[in-house]
Amino acid sequence: MLYLDNAATTPIRPEVLEAMTPYLTTVFGNPSSVHTVGEQAASALDDARSRVAAVLGMRRGDIVFTSGGTEANNLAVKGIAIAAQVERGARRVVTTPVEHESILASADYLRRIHGFTVDLLPVDEVGRVTADDLAAVLAADTALVAIGYANNETGTVQDAAALAHVAKQAGVVLHLDAVQAAGWLPLQGLGADALAIAGHKLGAPKGTGILAVRGRVSIEPLLHGGGQERGRRSGTPDVAGAVGFSTALELAAREQEESARRVGAWRDAFVARVHELVPGARSTGDPAHHLPGTAGFVFPGTSGEAILLELERRGVVSSSGSACAAGSDEPSHVLTAIGIDADLARTAVRLTFPHDLDSPLDRVADAVAAAVTAVRSAG
Repeated sequence: MLYLDNAATTPIRPEVLEAMTPYLTTVFGNPSSVHTVGEQAASALDDARSRVAAVLGMRRGDIVFTSGGTEANNLAVKGIAIAAQVERGARRVVTTPVEHESILASADYLRRIHGFTVDLLPVDEVGRVTADDLAAVLAADTALVAIGYANNETGTVQDAAALAHVAKQAGVVLHLDAVQAAGWLPLQGLGADALAIAGHKLGAPKGTGILAVRGRVSIEPLLHGGGQERGRRSGTPDVAGAVGFSTALELAAREQEESARRVGAWRDAFVARVHELVPGARSTGDPAHHLPGTAGFVFPGTSGEAILLELERRGVVSSSGSACAAGSDEPSHVLTAIGIDADLARTAVRLTFPHDLDSPLDRVADAVAAAVTAVRSAG
């Protein structure tokens, strides 16, 4: 079985499991405890924080360990916006209609509960935002801009540096959802004020992640209690998870350039072959600015779910889009936002490749073509 749903989750890397094992067994202390056992755990947590900060080019105190990307996005969007509301009366959040649900639902929460206005920036037919469009909506009462560095369904990559420059010129905080980008794209020098990453996209366990938020940015905590993580996220830290996350992030950063080059070349050849073999196939991502490991399609005259079943019969596991929306009958909000009608959006298939992909994808392209043919014949 060939697993090609790596945007949903990845297997734990052996190096990560090995690094975590002592903190799941013998070094079990609470890092807040002021005794030797606790100090051992605290030292490991501090080291993990320093290693993450080094990869991101940030300060150790900027790193907040979270339970994953969803929590990191919630903390960024709600926490930064509410702090801005308290400090200077800002009540406006800017985002786009193609974001992950954790950003869109957080923005809607601010609208419903705290009276914020939510501005949805227009996107083009591949889901990109322009710096000019962002500049046009920023105002004195803007609390936050929250945008995905790379889209989890289409793989489209935003010009993060240009967007960050516009936000900085306006004095507005920019949060980047880098959950899908980490391991594929550079993470330093983007100019963002906050950045979310999830460990399980990088070979760390599910339930691990970080929000990196620069020290000058005020943020209201969502979890209250013992004041851990410099008061930004209360709760006993998951030391083993932090060690595993930092190990996975270091490995991904070390391998990023080579894996992006290798997998990206095979991905592009795969997309071209699918278009050659499957009449009417349409790619959903930006052909020029896309993740090296993501290939999304819609196939007119089919059902995406039916294609997935046919692919699995042929030994290929993939998805129709975001795992967070699995089981929903609604068409993808990402695809409809970029102008794909609801019926065509229901034919979507997303294949996402591992960083350690070690061979071309010709067999997968043949399987996709056979699966589409089978579904169309049955229909």
